[in-house]
Amino acid sequence: MALGFSLGGLSAVRPRGEAARRPLITAAMLRGAAARIVPPLVVLGLFLLLWEVLCARPGAGLPPPSRVLSEAWPIIIDPFFDNGGTDKGLFWHIAASLQRVALGFALAAIVGILLGTLVGQSEWAMRGLDPIFQVLRTIPPLAWLPLSLAAFRDGQPSAIFVIFITSIWPIIINTAVGIRNIPQDYRNVAAVLRLNAFEFFGKVMLPSAAPYIFTGLRIGVGLSWLAIVAAEMLIGGVGIGFFIWDAWNSSHISEIIVALVYVGVIGFVLDRMVAGIGVLVTRGTATA
Repeated sequence: MALGFSLGGLSAVRPRGEAARRPLITAAMLRGAAARIVPPLVVLGLFLLLWEVLCARPGAGLPPPSRVLSEAWPIIIDPFFDNGGTDKGLFWHIAASLQRVALGFALAAIVGILLGTLVGQSEWAMRGLDPIFQVLRTIPPLAWLPLSLAAFRDGQPSAIFVIFITSIWPIIINTAVGIRNIPQDYRNVAAVLRLNAFEFFGKVMLPSAAPYIFTGLRIGVGLSWLAIVAAEMLIGGVGIGFFIWDAWNSSHISEIIVALVYVGVIGFVLDRMVAGIGVLVTRGTATA
């Protein structure tokens, strides 16, 4: 009887304890979210206030935020309009840029990981290719554009090539470093298990070097987004870079500022996406 009463008492008390902890957990989560969200909002508000004060005076070179909002309101509320040619909403310009970035970055990721693996695994490849890579990676992205236009004779593949050649170097370098840092114990186990080259690549190399690889991919995707905006200013056509340049030629400074906000937000989202995939693939060993 005493045992039954004791067990009954425990079963009656436990739900009340869990219910009491739920408000505490919720409050802690709210405080944590506020600690992450409130400081950036405060800084942003102070920045906008300072910008408004400095640029509201007569003769200011840049429009204040209030004027930016009023002048660029049509393109903000209707980003999907399409009047043909390059007269399109911001959505279509951004979509065209993202398509080019996706193609160029995907090619850079595949080729970069393979070349990085070769350089990291082979001493001869390291000696032969690394000096060439170190020279080529210092060439500014836009310096490749005239050469790519001469080779492809079209703006679309030229822009994709500029993205590819800009983003591939951090992927190669970080992959090579990750491959060279594979613990010797892993290599010994692979030798004992008699893994062939493909099994060793898929089961040992890639998982071990994944944190390094995703660090290179994050750097590469950021460089890709930077390169496409600059390249589109020169090649023309539909794209966020061309939109910014066209707005400058039309003296629409407010539209340029709005486009720059979109560029920054999308660049941040691309970085977060690659970082999130890295955390999933590496089970949290890659830094998000």
